[in-house]
Amino acid sequence: MPTILTCTDGSLYAPSVYRHAAWAASMLGSSIHLLHVIEHHESHEHPDLSGSIGFDANAELLAALTALDESSARVARLRGKAIIEDAMKQLAISGVGDTWEILTTQRHGSLVDSVMEFDKDAALIVIGKRGEHADFAKGHLGSNLERVVRSAKAPVLVASREFEAPERFLIAFDGGSSALKAVHHIATRSLLRGAECHLIAVGKPDSDLARSLEDSATALRGAGYKVTADLLQGDADEIIATQVKERGIDLLAMGAYGHSPIRRFILGSTTTELIRTCLVPVLLFR
Repeated sequence: MPTILTCTDGSLYAPSVYRHAAWAASMLGSSIHLLHVIEHHESHEHPDLSGSIGFDANAELLAALTALDESSARVARLRGKAIIEDAMKQLAISGVGDTWEILTTQRHGSLVDSVMEFDKDAALIVIGKRGEHADFAKGHLGSNLERVVRSAKAPVLVASREFEAPERFLIAFDGGSSALKAVHHIATRSLLRGAECHLIAVGKPDSDLARSLEDSATALRGAGYKVTADLLQGDADEIIATQVKERGIDLLAMGAYGHSPIRRFILGSTTTELIRTCLVPVLLFR
């Protein structure tokens, strides 16, 4: 059975991640796979000096450094165990466990590599908008977020700080393959069933985009959704963010990172900007 791959680091976003995952499990009838990865920096918070102090270093100092490494790794493992236990408790409060199975995985390594390993069995990946090392005051996103989204084959649900079951969602539609994938996925899956759909494109009337927008709206209506479709003009980042706020949207769905990381660095990224500025969960498709 496909799972909801739920990535947790125990940060302030973790409770919301669990509630998003529980909601998705109930809508899709899927089990939950909790994933906690202890990355290298977590078990080596102090600098590793053992390789740079030379062969003549005091044996007692080398022994102390080794013990410090072992202690840090042990603390990281215990913290990871506590994170998993807390996640299980919070999911139980949401009713998960009685109806849907909960799998757990804790490992050392890279979150991105671990997600790629389990991605093939995932109906959906849930991750927090910001991790424990993000700068909340400056609105920084989690350092792993873009890399996870770029590497994942399954849709990625980026959890917002608070959770509310979506009653209205907005698809940011640009006519590209990822946007068409978003429309097809939403039309053929039950994740957003019963919610009101707003389909927004930014471009010129009487264009290929306008025709593709209407075709997508027809497909979504055929799947049972109440759809409002609009073609607007202006700056895409600003218009989508404004429409999310003005229409009381609870979830934003869109294609993700359509350009290379180098081009994103030079030109900026609509995906990153909308995740950062829109205070709702974002469902991303690659």
